[in-house]
Order: sequence, then C-alpha cells, then structure tokens
Amino acid sequence: MNTFPARCLPFLTTCSRRGCLAFAVGLILGGPARGSEELTFFAFDDVSIPFVRNLALEMRSPQKHPANPVVPRGAAGTPDDFGVQFYGSVVQEGGRFRMWYVAIDHELKENPRSVQCWRAAYAESTDGITWTKPALGLVSYRGSTANNLVDLGPSPLALINLKVLADPDDPAPDRRYKMTVQTWWEENGARGRGTLATLVSADGLRWRTATGAVPIGGLLRKEDLLLPEHHFEAAGGLYQWEGMYYATGQSSPPSGHGPGTYHGREVLLHRSRDFITWEPTARVAFLREGQRTSGAKYGEGVETHEGVSVWNRGNVLLGLYGLWHGGVGWNQRTLDLGFLVSNDGMTFREPQTDWPILPRGKDGEWDQGGLLQGQGFANVGEQTYLWYGAWDPRPGLTYPPRGGVGLAVLPRDRFGALRVRNGAQTAELVTTKVKARSSQPHLFLNVEGLGPEARVRVELLDARLGPIAGLSGADAAVVDQSGFRTPVRWKNPKTSLPPEYCVRITFDGAARDLIRLSAIYVEP
Repeated sequence: MNTFPARCLPFLTTCSRRGCLAFAVGLILGGPARGSEELTFFAFDDVSIPFVRNLALEMRSPQKHPANPVVPRGAAGTPDDFGVQFYGSVVQEGGRFRMWYVAIDHELKENPRSVQCWRAAYAESTDGITWTKPALGLVSYRGSTANNLVDLGPSPLALINLKVLADPDDPAPDRRYKMTVQTWWEENGARGRGTLATLVSADGLRWRTATGAVPIGGLLRKEDLLLPEHHFEAAGGLYQWEGMYYATGQSSPPSGHGPGTYHGREVLLHRSRDFITWEPTARVAFLREGQRTSGAKYGEGVETHEGVSVWNRGNVLLGLYGLWHGGVGWNQRTLDLGFLVSNDGMTFREPQTDWPILPRGKDGEWDQGGLLQGQGFANVGEQTYLWYGAWDPRPGLTYPPRGGVGLAVLPRDRFGALRVRNGAQTAELVTTKVKARSSQPHLFLNVEGLGPEARVRVELLDARLGPIAGLSGADAAVVDQSGFRTPVRWKNPKTSLPPEYCVRITFDGAARDLIRLSAIYVEP
C-alpha cells in the first residue's frame, strides 16, 4: 500500500489484505463486462433491495479533505493560472491515478467569448491526494512545451467540459482511451451552440477526433456534427452500459426530447454503439421534483446542472449532479452536489430527494458558492474517494479566478445504510432476484454496529421466495462481526444454488438498533 502524508492520517484506517488488493487492482471507470464482476446491492438502491420491513435509510456525506484543493491553480504564466475546472475525470490504473481536467488562462477574463482559453490538462498521483502536473512536452504554450497540456491534434477542438473513459477491451490500440467534450459548432463565422465531440487515444495523452473531423478555429463544422442541431452542454458524464456508450449533459426545454411540462436544465442522454455514430434520439434521464411543479424562468428555480458524472459499479451506476439553487440574479445562485443512482443506464433517481451529498463551502473557503461534479471515484483500501471541482456562480459574468480540485472521503461504500426504525418490531429486507453464477453462494456484507447483542441472519430464498434447504431457517448464516467486507459463512456451504435466488436479511438481537447495513456484495 502507498505511503500517505502525515496530514492525511486522520482519514486512514488499517488496510485489510483484501482492501489493499482492491487498491492495487483498482476500478477503471467503465469497468469490465457486467457478468464478470461482483454485484453490489447498496442500501439506498430500492431496485436491488425492493422489499423492506421496519427499516429506515440514513444517507452519509463524505468529509472534505484538509489538504484541499489537492490540485490548485497553477503559478503565473501557466495554462491553468486562472482556473482549474474539474469538468474532468480520474481513472485509477494499477498503482497510479490519472486526472484530466480543464485548464483556464487569463484570456477568459479578457475575452469571455474566446474558445481558446480552455484547454485539456493532465495530472498524476500515487495516492489520490498529492498530485503532480508533469511537463509532457506535447503542446506549445507561450512559446514553451514545458507544461501539462495534452495533445488534441494539429487543429485542436475548443472545449469547456471533458470526460475520459479507459476502454482496455477495445481491439484497436489507438482507441483504448475515449474522451467526450462539450464544444461548439461554427455558425456564420462565429461560435454557435454547444454540442458533443468525441476523441480517442492510445495513451490518454495524444488524441485525435474519433471521426477524423478537422475543426475550424476550434469549432466543429456543421457537416461534422454528431447530433442534431440542438444546444447540448455535453460531457457531463461518459460510461458504457450493456454494449452502448452513453454521454450525459444538460439541455433545457424546448429541446424536444422530454415529454410533459417542466422548466430548467435537465439531465439528457445520447448514446452510441461504436463511439462514432450517435443516435439522434435522446432521453431525459433525470428531473428534480421542483422542475415539474414550478414555473420559474431559466436559472431562477431548481434545476440540474451539467448532467450526471457516473461511477459504473457493474450492476448499478452511481452519479453526481449539480444541485442548482436558482435566483433572480446571479448573486442569488448557488450549487451543491446531488446524488443519483441508476439500474438500467438510462433513468436516474435520487435515494433522498434534493439531498446534497456534498455542500458548497462557506464564504471565504476555496469552494465557496458552488461545486462542480467531475467523473472521479475510487475505492482505496477501506475508504471511498470522490474528487470534485468548485465554481462560485454568484459573480456572474465578471469571471474572477476560479476552481481547483478537491477530495472528499467517506468509509468504503458507506454512502447510506439501513437501520431499524422501531427496536420492538421485526426488521428485515429481501433483495431482488440474483442469477446464480456459481454453484455455491459467495456473499459479503458491508455492515457496522454488530456484536453479541446485534446480529444479522442471512437466508437464501428461491425465485418464488420459498426457503432453500440448507441455506435458510435453522441453517441460516449468522453474522456478528462488523466490517467493510464481512463474509457470510453458511452451516452447509456446499449446498447447491437454484438458477435464481433472493437474499433475506433479518436484524436480530437486543441491540439491533445499532446495526447499519450499507451494502451486500455477491461474488461471481
């Protein structure tokens, strides 16, 4: 396991052997094929855990790291001396973390309509906390290539948002990294509306457009558009799901994509089978409840900001979105980060309505006023890391220096937990059906609060909820040890499973109100 700076010790717990292995192997955003990896049933996922009795959900916010911002703005004269905008991604590969973000220089202040002041930049870390901006030697900036800018080709695209997906299973070596960006198309010799562009790379540092399009002055020609002519602030998120690529972003009515009546920006999805041809149809994947009931003008009410950034956990997607708090003027507009979940790759929902998983900083703090979601998630030992950005919208179009990348930390996978509502009554849950992928069950629990007087009983039921002999009733497994990955040990471990089964967990003991169950893991 990597050595962490002393300032980070309060955030660290002893790394279990399995946890250290998970750190070494890591999770690459996008992940392997769904059938080959572990299933995770999170406590807040009411599709994976649809039936409960006498259980309540408690959500948990991560803690902001004391070293924030872990990636600050650069020194004077560097490409990111005016802004580090984490409309970007973190990919964990082996023993290092790789970050792509948007670097902003002072031209934004001098010429807000410029498309040249936003550039794709790169940073690296071995621990996710201390980052370096390597001199890549790829792009000339102010007469020098001693900077951390990645190469977007001889005619680089203008961009304001980007997401990177590692795709090691692509048979073409030069397409094993994929990037979506929000760019603009050229309209009457000037910058038109926002749209999606795609790039591919062999190493994540040298990129080319996926379609071979050659931008003009950083802008796409109309004949090179991947999507119909609608304003789409693309690159909120990029992920693979069941053989398709999905790009999320924000749009707003009347975009022509969402049924019904609502106001303000929504989460919009476009999809592609090959990362080159993108479907002209789109889906409104998430709306906040207030968007359907309020008639507020654009920017003045509750809205979603910049799509959803996604952590693909194989059988479920977790996501961050901008929790926009509107107002009549810019000085009344602020942003927190909200939390979403999806089980089908197309429809997202909030486990807890309008809950800010991460609140904006107080005035005077580096992340005051508003937060930005990047696609940066990793499990590191017994902790979960989330990287995020900052943007205070209240100054409006006066453009003060902005940003940096922050780190938020919580105990591994403990975003939320199920607890007993009434200690005098039975408390239990039943999962959705699980397709057996081995002859015997291999289950683990992420659970705390267990002990001699606080236990959970784990039983397996068939697809029609009948008990499976040897794995339920008197043969149920009893777990009384807390842990991030506590194994469920059966009295008859060699009992064969039917093709499909459900898991029933009962909270037991005089002190069962202390139990907090965060996740169930099912190994393939």
